[in-house]
Amino acid sequence: MVEWLNEKEQTAWRSFLTGQALVLDAINHDLATDSGLTLNEYEVLVRLSESPDRQLRMSHLAENLVHSRSRLTHTVKRLEKEGFVLRAPCPDDRRGIICKLTDDGFAKLEKTAPQHVESVRRHLISHLDAEEFLKFGRVLKKLIDAQE
Repeated sequence: MVEWLNEKEQTAWRSFLTGQALVLDAINHDLATDSGLTLNEYEVLVRLSESPDRQLRMSHLAENLVHSRSRLTHTVKRLEKEGFVLRAPCPDDRRGIICKLTDDGFAKLEKTAPQHVESVRRHLISHLDAEEFLKFGRVLKKLIDAQE
């Protein structure tokens, strides 16, 4: 038997769907306008910049970003074409592929990061008080943990 959403739950669910789409679209638009990067491309650069030797196996990158491998492959191909990343066979496992952030990619990230942070503040953080934002993060972490 299906337990249908009541009116308040339905309103909250639809607010979540619309709210996250609007915020992500606005941030993505700002990134594209300011830097020519998509949010997915930016996140690839961020994750690589935070990794040892600025590199990760493609499979680990896909897991960290919650992307399908094919979607990540397309994103990385675009970044590679721009000279922001390089791909190479994994030295430990010939089946694996390593994605490495180039110096140009790191420079692009350094130039783009301040504008991106401002966009996140403008479209998300500034609309919540500090406690609401921290609670929002705890709620989302709870959802992430439930999926693992």
